[in-house]
Amino acid sequence: MKVSVIIPVYNEQENIPILYGQLKAALDGIDGGSEIIVVDDGSNDDTLGILRQLHKEDPSLVVVRLSRNFGQTAALAAGIKQAQGEIIVTLDGDLQNDPADIPRLIAKLEEGYDLVNGWRCDRKDPFLSRRLPSRVANSLISSITNVKLHDYGCTLKAFRRDIAKSIQLYGELHRFIPALVGNLGTAIAEVTVNHRPRSYGKSNYGLGRTVRVVLDLLTIKFLSRY
Repeated sequence: MKVSVIIPVYNEQENIPILYGQLKAALDGIDGGSEIIVVDDGSNDDTLGILRQLHKEDPSLVVVRLSRNFGQTAALAAGIKQAQGEIIVTLDGDLQNDPADIPRLIAKLEEGYDLVNGWRCDRKDPFLSRRLPSRVANSLISSITNVKLHDYGCTLKAFRRDIAKSIQLYGELHRFIPALVGNLGTAIAEVTVNHRPRSYGKSNYGLGRTVRVVLDLLTIKFLSRY
């Protein structure tokens, strides 16, 4: 199989049907076959019921259910474990990432890169609570890890299966995937991607994650040094 698309979701019942349709359209022209893996991270709305119905209509849709809300890193790790594709693509389930960008990321990857990271250069998020902290974090992470990127927080990325299977994800390390991959001496590229405002549901991110991110950044520094 050519491509595995992994989407971690938590309480995204309104977004799932729309996202599924957009993903099918985006993957339709990709040669070699593709699969969609949706990881339900312990949702307490009707997300799982909608996914089950979609699976009945399309058995190729892989649904992974976590027993409770473990967080995005654990959900991504569970999806990567199930993935069969040569190329793994990850994106958020809130419709802010645009599936139409997937073919461009794959094309860039096939130029000889090991990971292609999305860059939301025109973000549709609040400035003080999301964009400003993100800018500070991107600068800090780039400086400490020596892997220079504009947008570490963008979930939309494409990377090769052997690279994805080689990294261990825990805590909040999903946002540091490029740094983890960079420590392996790999080639990393960045591609500007579309970013859309959230239409349904509410964001699960907040400033409260800052402490965990800082602690994980120290972990990344230790791993890269030793």
